[in-house]
Amino acid sequence: MSDTSSTTNGPAPSGSTLPRREGYDYDRSVLRSKLTTVERTPGSAKPDPILTVDNVVRRFGGMTAVDVGHVEVQRGAITALIGPNGAGKTTFFNLLTGFDKASSAPTAFKRGGPGVAKWVFEGKAMGNVGAAKVARSGMVRTFQLTKALSRLTVMQNMLLGAKDQPGENFFVAIVAPLWRKREREIEAKAEDLLARFKLLEKKDDFAGSLSGGQRKLLEMARALMSDPAMIMLDEPMAGVNPALTQSLLGHIQSLRDDGTTVLFVEHDMHMVRHISDWVIVMAEGRIVAEGPADTVMDDQAVIDAYLGAHHDTDLGDDSLLDDATLEQLEEEVAREDAARAAEATSASSSTGGVAGRDLPGHPDPSTPQATNAADDQLSDGRQSGDKR
Repeated sequence: MSDTSSTTNGPAPSGSTLPRREGYDYDRSVLRSKLTTVERTPGSAKPDPILTVDNVVRRFGGMTAVDVGHVEVQRGAITALIGPNGAGKTTFFNLLTGFDKASSAPTAFKRGGPGVAKWVFEGKAMGNVGAAKVARSGMVRTFQLTKALSRLTVMQNMLLGAKDQPGENFFVAIVAPLWRKREREIEAKAEDLLARFKLLEKKDDFAGSLSGGQRKLLEMARALMSDPAMIMLDEPMAGVNPALTQSLLGHIQSLRDDGTTVLFVEHDMHMVRHISDWVIVMAEGRIVAEGPADTVMDDQAVIDAYLGAHHDTDLGDDSLLDDATLEQLEEEVAREDAARAAEATSASSSTGGVAGRDLPGHPDPSTPQATNAADDQLSDGRQSGDKR
């Protein structure tokens, strides 16, 4: 269970714009020593989970996209959520952050119990909570396709991410002294974050003029305007210029060091090995493996998820088939051949041999005899031309 009353492990970085968090392992070596005691099994219990998820299921028609029985995210860790395309990772993010609703979500007639979805973030139940309320609770996310508002400036995008803005109240907005001080504080914080992400000189540019990598940085910086306890990054490296990749890696690590828990989806296994403290693997909507980055990649369930359970089997080796299977396959081939022959005979008899391509003296051009005859005519024509 989470213990927010424990002492803070290690000092918070002096340059951090985030508040100091009690119970947070700022010393990464302390965090990793705790994780060494965690079982390497799907749904394993963590020493201090910031997020606990139970019975989250999402169905689209007859297809189950997400079916997570239990999973926990350790406070203060950089946790990677990996899996093949279509594993349900982004859908899982959408469910947790209120952008989608679980098929197993509580209803008016069934508030809880077996099979009902429940996830708890910092002690608060988050089922059936909208995206805005989830963000205000301290769990924010970025998107694989960035959501920067292109026709607003970079600074305006940043200001939208701040919380506790009294000027948003209609009546307070009429009296400038009631909101002007807070607005100056927000602007100063935005400039600090833009400087940190090397976007300060772009603050007056339209967000639509930024490169793909710069938009990723802007979205990450905007997410930090609300001082989140956990940030969820959906493929932060997707579409990023390689020149910015190393910069993004550094920013993600500094987020953790400053006091923000990180959960991210990524396909770049080099990045996953380099910065993650813990790895969770999804396949076909389920959690199939968990563990440290340096060991989970060798897990057979992970190899099967990415490469297929029979990736090392030569499917063309007939010795793998027993005699009964071979006889069955031969019988199926014989039946298919007989059915095709019967269909061709039936079609020929029903047209009386007149189908526009099987007239007397005009054999079916698809038959071997017709093909050979055409080749002979072409050869004779070439020889006549040579003689002339």
